[in-house]
Amino acid sequence: MAYNIVVVGATGKVGREMLNILSERDFPIKEIVALASRRSIGTEVSYGDKTLKTKDLEGFNFSGYDIALFAIGSDATKEHAPRAAKSGCLVIDNSSLYRYDPEVPLIVPEVNPNAIFDFKNKNIIANPNCSTSQMVVALRPLHDRARIKRVVVSTYQSVSGSGKEGIDELWNQTKGVYVPHQGVSPTVYTKKIAFNVIPHIDVFLEDGSTKEEWKMIAETQKILDKNINVTATCVRVPVFVGHSESINIEFEEFLGVDEARSILRESDGIMVIDKREDGGYITPVECVGDNATFISRIRQDNTVENGLNLWCVSDNLRKGAALNAVQIAETYVSKVLMSKPV
Repeated sequence: MAYNIVVVGATGKVGREMLNILSERDFPIKEIVALASRRSIGTEVSYGDKTLKTKDLEGFNFSGYDIALFAIGSDATKEHAPRAAKSGCLVIDNSSLYRYDPEVPLIVPEVNPNAIFDFKNKNIIANPNCSTSQMVVALRPLHDRARIKRVVVSTYQSVSGSGKEGIDELWNQTKGVYVPHQGVSPTVYTKKIAFNVIPHIDVFLEDGSTKEEWKMIAETQKILDKNINVTATCVRVPVFVGHSESINIEFEEFLGVDEARSILRESDGIMVIDKREDGGYITPVECVGDNATFISRIRQDNTVENGLNLWCVSDNLRKGAALNAVQIAETYVSKVLMSKPV
């Protein structure tokens, strides 16, 4: 059976990646429509070996379409997602708008696929924050074995997490270092990002944390387990694509390095590259274009009774956004649509 699919925000980085991944994974599509804002109407985007011309989101009728993948900002999503959902089209939303709504499931298919059935509350499913997605993929199988008490995570997040503007700012500032009189003042970020790191993503909250750090806490607890204590420090780094995370985990019972490595190697969506030698680990440059969440540097943390450290890397435009949304659509098809009586 094939389905009618809409990609909303098809001209953006994540929207284009959604189209690529739908084609790569041979998602069963009868008809596909690319939508964009009015200023981008008619822009051509690729879907496999086909070229699609974007149509106007504003006046689009979602009736008769099965799934809409949304990759636009929260303000536009707030206006158009309920309209699509009301028409009977399932919305899978990549913005932060619905992530913390108790009536909207927040899903990473390798972690909580059965939450898919909660879509019926609003006909909307939320896609998690990019930094959360890769972390919970790594945590799930370990949590199943030894129960996680506490997670301390430091992230090293690429500029593509800020969209095209972040990529352009890093590129232009980097060129400005080498070309006289072409320095570029920060506009996307609060400080220069080229050859620098910025311990600040999203707005500051009253307790001194940033909203990005709060997201990792709230989303991990919603997706994985509300009883896990999480503390995060989120840092923007001068990398174009690929988020990295240093994760310290404290368990309720002992879990050895060899067993943890074996569990992770056998888990869906994970690739373990963990050799204790020069270059025996994955960096963000090496993960670009890959669907896996990569785990390296697995080692015991002897400062707590039952602790492990690990290094986690993933392509944030894929697993952190577009791939996860397509995987949610695949889960919805397999668990919901294909189970309906014909």
